[in-house]
Amino acid sequence: MERAITASDANQRFSELLREVQDGETFVVTSRGRPVAKMVPVDDLDRQAPAIDALLAHVETLPRRSLASWSRADLYE
Repeated sequence: MERAITASDANQRFSELLREVQDGETFVVTSRGRPVAKMVPVDDLDRQAPAIDALLAHVETLPRRSLASWSRADLYE
């Protein structure tokens, strides 16, 4: 479950929040009532590996593009 916390409170309770995030909690940090950051547990690499493999497989199917010679000046014309 996501819980909102102000930036000021997050600053004062940072170590405590890290322990809670490690236990699976998620926090949305707000500044002046607007969400500015999210504190979430880091996914295990084992859980990320299939998505990374799928992305790399997809990239392999994309057509190769030729990079013609260009100069710095070409970027600004």
